[in-house]
Amino acid sequence: MIKLGEYNTLTILRETDPGLYLGDEEENVVLLPHKYKPENFEIDDEIEVFVYLDNEERPIATTLEPFLLLNSFGYLNCSDVTDYGAFMDWGLEKQLFVPFKEQARPMKIGNWYIVYLYLDEQTNRLVGSSKTNRFVQNETITVEAFEEVNILVTHLTDKGANAIVNGEHKGLIYIEDIFEDIRSGDRMKAYVKKIREDNKIDLVLQTPGYRSIEPNANFILEELKTAGGFLPLHDKSDPETIKNELGMSKKSFKKAIGTLYKDKQVLLKEDGIELVQKE
Repeated sequence: MIKLGEYNTLTILRETDPGLYLGDEEENVVLLPHKYKPENFEIDDEIEVFVYLDNEERPIATTLEPFLLLNSFGYLNCSDVTDYGAFMDWGLEKQLFVPFKEQARPMKIGNWYIVYLYLDEQTNRLVGSSKTNRFVQNETITVEAFEEVNILVTHLTDKGANAIVNGEHKGLIYIEDIFEDIRSGDRMKAYVKKIREDNKIDLVLQTPGYRSIEPNANFILEELKTAGGFLPLHDKSDPETIKNELGMSKKSFKKAIGTLYKDKQVLLKEDGIELVQKE
């Protein structure tokens, strides 16, 4: 079965004027237009293509890479608004349609939005939706504390950065745990700091708790080496200075240099920390 909104590995059946006809084991066929065909190919070769609907709502194959796949989220730019809805640039020739009823707020040309791609079962069309809360749930949590996860930052508030976790849960990075510049649409690795009793997920960008000490210590060692063996930072340094220089909280910094001091890798000076020179 050829699946819409997904990558399919298909067999090249024949070449015609419009392009290459590709098929699957169930004898379903789709056209790959000439402009997307590989430079070198033979009949019966297998090729991976993305399949969606053309302007006449017919399945069509492409070797272009879309910005999101079926049942996933992407950060898309609104390229047009009509009487029927908005159209999003998702990396393909035909733009992705987001009906008015699927817009969390009225979309405007040139603005960026978090969009979910789904298949409308009634029309068998690929549709986008910015009503992202419909497609995430925290009733059944599939992650646990300290686990590394993939996140998509959705929006920033006074509390912090809201994010979609592993494409299925809502999570939050509290403002006091943000030590780098992040924006809506950013994709990155994060860690589950805590799962609350109400199933809300607290996230951090550094390994939480005792597990963050070793990575932070290694990071500070590398910074010391880069700086020639000395950093003008110590336990009385201003937290904002530490955050700006190293991208970590003062608490994490003190834990890390404590570890390095116990391991006899640094010396603690009044005006900073110094790398121990090994003979």
